[in-house]
Amino acid sequence: MRAYSNWQWHLDKVFVKINGEMHYLWRAVDHECEVLESYVTKRRDRKAALKFLRKSMKRHGKPVVIVTDKLRSYGAAMRVVGNAGRQETGRWLNNRAENSRLPFRRRERAMLRFRQMRCLQKFAAIHSSIPNHFNLVRHLYSRDNFKLNRSAALNEWRQLCSV
Repeated sequence: MRAYSNWQWHLDKVFVKINGEMHYLWRAVDHECEVLESYVTKRRDRKAALKFLRKSMKRHGKPVVIVTDKLRSYGAAMRVVGNAGRQETGRWLNNRAENSRLPFRRRERAMLRFRQMRCLQKFAAIHSSIPNHFNLVRHLYSRDNFKLNRSAALNEWRQLCSV
């Protein structure tokens, strides 16, 4: 598992239908578009937001800034956790989290939807870790360093798959 810098998180929820019922996939994305945590619930209230926040903070530590949309459940959960001063909401501030769910939607269509909540949770947890492994920020590296990092990621992936 890679060490994350925790200075800024983007929180978002995705509406997903499972057998005709609406469910919510809560997601935390860091400033480098890497998915930190995914959590599936049936409700979109303070209790669900609080459980998601506590779960992700326990695993990754507290961020300096949390960017959310204007859902009131986030603010209520932040007050309970004690991060109300760290929350930022704005019209286009959360686009990083909004755009990072597009590969998830493509895969969902290819799988012809989900049948169970547990299946969605497993898929979201596994699927988010694979692109994180290969998502190298190209504009921050020279071409030679990018190729070295990409080959190291591929070698590590081959070792994981061969075990």
